[in-house]
Amino acid sequence: MKRDIREFFTAFSTLRISRASKVAIWATVASMLFIATAQQSAYGLDFPMTTRLTLTDSKNLTVSKLPAASLSTQISEMALVANISAQVEMARSIVGAKKVAKSIMNTDYAWGDDEYACLNRLWTKESHWNYKAHNNRSGAHGIPQALPAVKMEIISTDWRTNPVTQIRWGLRYIDIRYETPCQAWAKFKRSRYY
Repeated sequence: MKRDIREFFTAFSTLRISRASKVAIWATVASMLFIATAQQSAYGLDFPMTTRLTLTDSKNLTVSKLPAASLSTQISEMALVANISAQVEMARSIVGAKKVAKSIMNTDYAWGDDEYACLNRLWTKESHWNYKAHNNRSGAHGIPQALPAVKMEIISTDWRTNPVTQIRWGLRYIDIRYETPCQAWAKFKRSRYY
């Protein structure tokens, strides 16, 4: 280790750079060393699994025991978060967004393949299944082209960047307003909007 450090300093001293550049490099190195030593938990270096808190005995202090979450509950919650994250990442592509929409349609609304075909036509016309789609003229945004776009905050505030939020809002809107995607598609064919 000492040999490596010595070689580094030797190589560094032979570089032909201005004095101001050397000062800037040393300042960067020093700040990185400071961060690494001051925040040991940065970059996954030290994450303790438990925290211990010792309280002194006191007549004025009341401590109640909270029910401890079981390991299986914690694992289930982590699996749920991982599943949601995977769903969001998959929905960022056109094919993935279609798969997510079809899955939500089947589980939450019991709509079949014929309704999915209507939804596919509708959202292909509206946004080409692009969660970043934005109509500058009207302000409509996302896969379902919500207008105004802030309506999607009913589902979640991350509607600008989360395609699953947009899909869930769009399906909810269709269910409330038209009952089925095919009826929303029929309205779109008549009016060029839904």
